[in-house]
Amino acid sequence: MTGEKTVAKRTRHSAILRLIRSQRVGSQAGLRALLSAEGIDVTQATLSRDVRELRLVKVTGAEGEAYYTLAEERENTPPLEALLPTLFLSAEGTGSLLVVRTTTGGAQAVGLAIDLEEWPELLGTLAGDDTVLLVLRDPDHLRTVQTRLESISGREPHVP
Repeated sequence: MTGEKTVAKRTRHSAILRLIRSQRVGSQAGLRALLSAEGIDVTQATLSRDVRELRLVKVTGAEGEAYYTLAEERENTPPLEALLPTLFLSAEGTGSLLVVRTTTGGAQAVGLAIDLEEWPELLGTLAGDDTVLLVLRDPDHLRTVQTRLESISGREPHVP
């Protein structure tokens, strides 16, 4: 990405965060209009990508009105690269299921961090105290996800 594009993106992201923190914005069209009023023109595709990159979520207020916000748990969750080297113990699976073992109390943080990665191979996660169950879209993804987790953790890949 060129320097000029990087600055424009950073400026746009800052404006989006400022806008959603200062008022309730219920749609991308509304957000786009607010940005335009500030002299920031953005295509719908770019705005959708920005919403995804900023990990904005829609919540429903007490009045029943949906609006964008930056989920607190997303703001406070360390990245997977920071968690796995200290919390990851192992990963084993069969079919479309992969069981990730963590140190005691580490599964919730690891599960959330994996969810935030939004890997296309995953349908979802379920975390307990020291175990995270990953449900894969296809059994063919098992080795890919297992190897990725082991690599991020700094462990040697498990050879079946």
